[in-house]
Amino acid sequence: MAEGNWTRVGEFILMSFSSLPTEIQSLLFLIFLIIYLVTLLGNSLIILVTLTDPMLHSPMYFFLRNLSLLEIGFNLVIVPKMLGTLLAWDTTISFLGCAMQMYFLFFFGVAECVLLATMAYDRYVAICNPLHYPVIMNQRTRAKLAVASWFPGFPVATVQTTWLFSFPFCGTNKVNHFFCDSPPVLRLVCADTAMFEIYAIVGTVLVIMIPCLLILCSYIRIAVAILQIPSAKGKHKAFSTCSSHLLVVSLFYVSLSLTYFRPKSNNSPESKKLLSLSYTVVTPMLNPIIYSLRNNEVKNALGRTFRKALGLRICIP
Repeated sequence: MAEGNWTRVGEFILMSFSSLPTEIQSLLFLIFLIIYLVTLLGNSLIILVTLTDPMLHSPMYFFLRNLSLLEIGFNLVIVPKMLGTLLAWDTTISFLGCAMQMYFLFFFGVAECVLLATMAYDRYVAICNPLHYPVIMNQRTRAKLAVASWFPGFPVATVQTTWLFSFPFCGTNKVNHFFCDSPPVLRLVCADTAMFEIYAIVGTVLVIMIPCLLILCSYIRIAVAILQIPSAKGKHKAFSTCSSHLLVVSLFYVSLSLTYFRPKSNNSPESKKLLSLSYTVVTPMLNPIIYSLRNNEVKNALGRTFRKALGLRICIP
């Protein structure tokens, strides 16, 4: 539908990694497919063992189960479409489809930021107030904390997505990314977006920095408490209970900060795609691996689950 010298955009084309040779794109498809399957399997196993194994019914594993649910949702929103664009099955995405992808990207991203802060608070209570931990982190409290972690994603995603897609999109419809992220879609708007950009920058800083500061404060208190433990064995045990979470937080926040807080002069579209892969594709795969390899309780629970499953299979005639 023409309007002046512009053409209204009814769908978008995801450029993905179209600048790369076809052979490289096919190789990337295989690599990302394997990562995707490992991510779904790993996070599904974490959810399964934390639900079924009585030894993992503590608040720490309740929050870990929520994190795995978030990672699965994050991957389902982004990776299947990306795999399709790599093989050129369908590089187009409808106007509504792009808006929905962006909405859930914001929702899961904000929820993960807040949930990681909640998990840091859980570790703070466990290490700094071990005697009161079962009382403080009772079933009702952890349910409220989980709801409080998931909820902020709704208003942030609703406001930012609704506002961005209320602008007129004119001319080119090519999104230079492998998913509908806010900056590349915003470049297609043919209107004054100054107020939205201010809102987006302030919102991103608040969403990332406030949970990050809460995590930092929690771990400063945790570090002080660990240093006061007299025995080396006690220090090691206390640190091991939060080392997995600390590693997951570091991976997530470093990649997220490099993606959204780098100067524009150093932020080419191709480099941003690579950085985006780290927190949208790679980190969700690494989280269950980190918790499995660095946590003896999870490893033992996985062993019990597999032995139980094999035992049932052997017993069935």
